[in-house]
Amino acid sequence: MVTENHTHSKSVAIGIWVLTGTRDEPESDVGISHFLEHLVFKGTKTRNAYQLAKSLESLGGDLNAYTTREYTNYHCQVLKEDWKIGLEILSDLVCNMQLKQKDFELEKKVILQEIAMSDDSDEEIIYDYFYEEVYKGHPLGRQILGKSQTIQKMTQKKVVDYYKTYYQGKNLIVSVAGPVNHDEIVIAAQKLFKTRKKFELKNVRKAPKWKVSRKVFEKEMEQGHILMGLPATSFPDQYRFEAFIVNSLLGGGMTSRLYQSIREKQGLAYSVFSSLNTNVDSGNLTIYAGTDVSKVKKVVHIIADELLKLKIEGFKASDIKLFKKQVRGQLVMGSEDTENRMSSLGVNEMIFGEYRSVEHVIQAIDLVTEKSVAAYMKDHFDLSQVSVVLMGPKLKVHEEWLKKYDFTKKRNA
Repeated sequence: MVTENHTHSKSVAIGIWVLTGTRDEPESDVGISHFLEHLVFKGTKTRNAYQLAKSLESLGGDLNAYTTREYTNYHCQVLKEDWKIGLEILSDLVCNMQLKQKDFELEKKVILQEIAMSDDSDEEIIYDYFYEEVYKGHPLGRQILGKSQTIQKMTQKKVVDYYKTYYQGKNLIVSVAGPVNHDEIVIAAQKLFKTRKKFELKNVRKAPKWKVSRKVFEKEMEQGHILMGLPATSFPDQYRFEAFIVNSLLGGGMTSRLYQSIREKQGLAYSVFSSLNTNVDSGNLTIYAGTDVSKVKKVVHIIADELLKLKIEGFKASDIKLFKKQVRGQLVMGSEDTENRMSSLGVNEMIFGEYRSVEHVIQAIDLVTEKSVAAYMKDHFDLSQVSVVLMGPKLKVHEEWLKKYDFTKKRNA
């Protein structure tokens, strides 16, 4: 249970975190966490699906959920005077699901449609392809939505048993941000969650081994899509904030090197960016660009040049100062958003088991130096580990070239 008081806010953001995600599922039941996230909204012992939706919408609030590879989050945002209703609705979802066979079968069709839609979403499916390659054979490589085959075979009993097993005890975290009193939230939560059994999830997770992969997927579409990446820090890693700075400089905004070199100077892509993706025991830095199919090789070359330049030359003190200020500014502005803070509180509680304020994080960013960034680059920025997925029409001809591409050496002009 973790809260943060935002005295001047007019709204309260509440989240309930279930510490079970795609990586915790049996291989035969891939997608069960996400399926369950949908099913709890079909009704509880006291409310049907319509009543659940109306309960907060009628107050001007919103109710939603999402599933990741490591957890599921149910969250709402309500006016400050309605926080008790918001918390009660979320607890009802998490504690009191009542599932009818008819609703189970209907929602199965919805999930299958969602899987089909994701296959048509170019910028989404390429990440699934990438994760399947670099974490091959590991649960982190699985698609969050699951596969059509596993969803079709899923039974109502299996989903309900999963719910009864994992939506319990210490597997649940409540985080709240807004003009709230911590003790009042604790008292209310204790009453609402008193039916939950004492339960602590046994940690059987194993860190993945990164697999270098160079793969081309032929698909009929308008553009060629490029996704490449290399191993980075985990969430609790000592160099996590150095990784943030590197990501910001590389592709984190319009002043980043990739944005400037690919979009601004050559107009080769509308969308180009990098992302730092952290898990409890691993992480990766990915770079995405969408471009004309005829320009794919050129864009790969430019990205490779920027990566090698960064590896060889490192960072100037002025670069670090600029991007530290950028990251610090993003954090401070984000701290005014109660939903953003609710999310940060929950994640920090999951990873570290403690409250971490914005000031605590800013202090950690202020400790980033040229020396610590160089140490991060030495430990994590290994260009021999770059993996690449290309996706689009008529790209198969590049597969052999891509497999032999050496990101550790400067190419001839």
